[in-house]
Amino acid sequence: MLNKEFSVKTVREIATDLEKVNREEILSFLDTSTKTTAQHVFFELSTHVIVDVFSIMNDDMFKKIFTKADTHRAARVLSRLNRDAVDKKLALLPKITSREIKDFLNYNENTAGFLMETNLLSCSKDDTVETVLTKLRKLGDRRILTVYIVDDEAKLIGRVPVHYIAIAKPEQQLDELMYQVHSVQAMATREEVLNSIETHSLLQIPVVDIHNHLLGIIRNDMVLAVSREEVSGDLQTMFGAGKEEHALSRTSFAVRKRLPWLQINLVTAFLASMVVGFFEDTIAKITILAIFLPVVAGQSGNTGSQALAVTIRGLALKEIRIGQWLRVAKKELMVGFINGVAVAITTGIVVFFWSSSLGIAVVIGISMILSMVIAGFAGAVIPIGLKAIGQDPATSSSIILTTVTDICGFLSFLGLASTLSTALGIV
Repeated sequence: MLNKEFSVKTVREIATDLEKVNREEILSFLDTSTKTTAQHVFFELSTHVIVDVFSIMNDDMFKKIFTKADTHRAARVLSRLNRDAVDKKLALLPKITSREIKDFLNYNENTAGFLMETNLLSCSKDDTVETVLTKLRKLGDRRILTVYIVDDEAKLIGRVPVHYIAIAKPEQQLDELMYQVHSVQAMATREEVLNSIETHSLLQIPVVDIHNHLLGIIRNDMVLAVSREEVSGDLQTMFGAGKEEHALSRTSFAVRKRLPWLQINLVTAFLASMVVGFFEDTIAKITILAIFLPVVAGQSGNTGSQALAVTIRGLALKEIRIGQWLRVAKKELMVGFINGVAVAITTGIVVFFWSSSLGIAVVIGISMILSMVIAGFAGAVIPIGLKAIGQDPATSSSIILTTVTDICGFLSFLGLASTLSTALGIV
C-alpha cells in the first residue's frame, strides 16, 4: 500500500507511516522499493528506528541503502552503533564511500568535523573569474554560495561570494575580490559553531584543522538543524525527557528515557512531604493551612522557573558568564522581592476574606515574599553552579529547583504559622 501511495506522498509522510509498523515490515518496504526511494525513506526515519532496522538488516540491504548514500548522513546514523559492527559493514561498500564515512566517524558527533560536508569549491588566489565560473558550471551545485581561497599548501586564506564572481570581469583574479574569512576548527563544539555563525552573521562556515587546512563547510541548513536540536533537546531535558525522543517514538523507548527522571523526581517529592510532616500537629490544629499550601508552592515554583529559563538562555547564548553569577543572583533576588510583595498583597487580601483571619493572611503574605525571593535566587544560581562543575544546566536544573522551591515554600509557610500562631491569634 505504501509503495502504491509513494507517488502522492512525501518522503517524510512515508517515513512517518512506516514508524507505526514493526521493523520487519519496514525492511519489506525497503526491499521492494527502488534504491533511491529506499535511501530517501530510510534516512527520514527517526534515529532510534534506524538503529533498530539496522540491527536486523542483511548485507544486501545495507549495500542498497548505503552505497552512494550521503556519506555525512550515513556517518551520523552509524556513529550510534557498535564501531566493530560498523567497520565490518563498511567493508561491503566501495572503498571511497567507506573511507569518507570512516573519516566522519572519527569525529565526535558534537564537533564541527562531524557536522561538516566536503562538497565545496576551493580555488587559488591566482585563478581568474572565468576559470572559477567554468568550475562552478561543471559542479552544477546550486548550494555553493562562496568560493574559498587556499594557498599552495591548501591552507584557507580567504573567500569570495559567488554573486561577486558573477558580476566581475572574466580576466579578474580572485585575490582582487577576496575577503577575510572566519572559520572553525574541526574539533570545535556545536555551541562554538553556532556562536561563530551568529557573531559573524554567516550562512555557512568553513571547517579547518589545527594547521588551517580547509576540510569542509557547515551549511546553513545544517546550522538550522543543529539549532533546532539544541533548543528542543534542552527543552526536553529540562523536563526529564531524553534529547533523542520524538513525538512518534515507541512507547518502550519513551518510557526508558523518562522513567529514571520520574523516579528521581519522586524522591524529591518525598523530601518535600517530609517537611510537611514536621508540622503535622500545626496542620491538625489549623486545618485551613492545608488549603493554602499549593498556593505558596505554586507561586515559588513559577518564580523559580522564570529565573531558571532566563538564566539557561543567557548561558546558552553566552549573554552571561559563570563569573557573573553574583550579579545575576542579585538581579533575581530583587525581582523575586518586588514580585513577592505585589503577589503577597493580593494573596493576603484574598486569604483574609476567605479565612476571616488576619493572622493567616499575614503569615501567607510573609511566606510568599520569602519563598519567591529564595526561588528567584535558586533559579539563577542552580544552572550557573551546574555549568561551573561541567554539567549540562538543562539536564537536571528543573528537578533540583522543584525540590528547593517546594521545601522552602512549605517550610516558610508552615514554619511561620507554627511560630506566630499564638502572637497573631491564628489558633
